Parts: sequence; C-alpha cells; structure tokens
Amino acid sequence: MGDTPASADIHLIQRILPHRYPFLLVDRVVDISGTESATGLKNVTMNEPHFQGHFPGTPIMPGVTIIEAMAQTAAVMVGVALDLADKQMLIYFMAIDAAKFRRKVIPGDQLRMNITTLRGKAGAKVWRFKGVATVDGEMAAECEFTAMMDLPKPVGDAA
Repeated sequence: MGDTPASADIHLIQRILPHRYPFLLVDRVVDISGTESATGLKNVTMNEPHFQGHFPGTPIMPGVTIIEAMAQTAAVMVGVALDLADKQMLIYFMAIDAAKFRRKVIPGDQLRMNITTLRGKAGAKVWRFKGVATVDGEMAAECEFTAMMDLPKPVGDAA
C-alpha cells in the first residue's frame, strides 16, 4: 500500500465522489484497508432536506439514503485504495439485495457504515459489497449491493 491513506476527510471524499449537497451522504471514511474494508461516518443533522417531509414532527432518515451512504462509503474506499481522486469517477447502482432495516436513524445520531468488499479488484468495473450501518453499536441497516465504477475515457480513445 505504501502511501495510501487509511482515512479520507471531506476534502478527499469530494475529490473522489461526484456527489454534492444535498446528496453527499458521508462525512469521513476511516479504517480504510485497501479495497477490502472501510468504515464511513455520517453525522445526521436536522438540517438535511429529507427531514422536512420524512416525517414532519418525527424526523427519520430514509432507508434508501442509508443505503446510498453505504454505497458512497464503498466508492470512497475504492477511490482511496486505487488512487482515483480527481479522476471524475461515476458510480452506478446495479443491484441492492437483502436490505434490512432494524433501527430508526434520527437527527443527532452518528451513522457508522462498515463496508466489506465481496467481489472486485483493481481494473474491475463491477464491484459487490456488504454494508452494515450502526448507531451506538446497534444495527440500523444492512444490505449487499453491486455497483459499477466507471472512469471517463480519455479524449480520442476508441470506444
């Protein structure tokens, strides 16, 4: 690994992911172990736009945004491990399987997303991950997901 960082702050995350507010859903990624595993951190605040309608008076982070946050964590892990900062990588969901939601995630919580790679390696476009999201050690959600990570082709490359 050499000089590969073991964590990514918001500045490095934004150099890897194309997402921006209000859809950037990971604040920091820690414990990056190559392309094998990492932990994403999301500080959940009342300022997030989905809480205006989900649900008024009882704000709950939507399950789909928890899954999206796990996928963003996985993409940052791969981006850090494979030195993809500033490469304009695009990430597309291909499948979401075995999703389960066990606990409400509300403003004030810190969501910890533990990601493990099930399939994928340097040079591969299609990756498969397992994600487990917890709050205070209690499982909030889990799923397996498949994503395609695509880098733009240099100008002049044949298709």
